[in-house]
Amino acid sequence: MNSQVVFATNSGIIIIGGGLCKHHICNANMMRNGADFSVFLNTAQEFDGSDSGARPDEAVSWGKIKPTATPVKVYAEATLVFPLLVAETFVKNYDNKKKDLETRSCKQ
Repeated sequence: MNSQVVFATNSGIIIIGGGLCKHHICNANMMRNGADFSVFLNTAQEFDGSDSGARPDEAVSWGKIKPTATPVKVYAEATLVFPLLVAETFVKNYDNKKKDLETRSCKQ
């Protein structure tokens, strides 16, 4: 995983939950001076002292996320919110592509 991240043009993190997978994914991005964007989605709070509860600014301070990035932490239950985030992303892209196709067909 480390070599994939190091040689990537851009790198982003979407972490659902946390723990060991969050630790390794963030550490891999540290090898390339940080991820270009990040989204953390979990219910963990900072006061419980877990890796899952750490805020994105903690990862920025360690070089796991670039200082120029705009990291986001969503405090929510993942099985409810993640499908909504994905659906919204696809709907936005679908609408944009549909408009592009309609514009092209009108010009012909």
